[in-house]
Amino acid sequence: MKLNQKQKVLRHLKNYGSITPLEAFNDYAIMRLTSRICELKDEGYNIKSELISSKNRFDEKVTFSKYTLNE
Repeated sequence: MKLNQKQKVLRHLKNYGSITPLEAFNDYAIMRLTSRICELKDEGYNIKSELISSKNRFDEKVTFSKYTLNE
């Protein structure tokens, strides 16, 4: 059975506990992770988002969300 993007994100959250946009893109070619997270929240999943600050390869500050499944 082929999984859709939402199912892949949910499986990742259950297996690894969290997911970031970069992981979603690199692992599953998902470019709109926030949309998939919103769909999962609408279905009743308790997903927490946390803003993470880091530096990119140009040493510039970047901020992104890290999503965690609270079961």
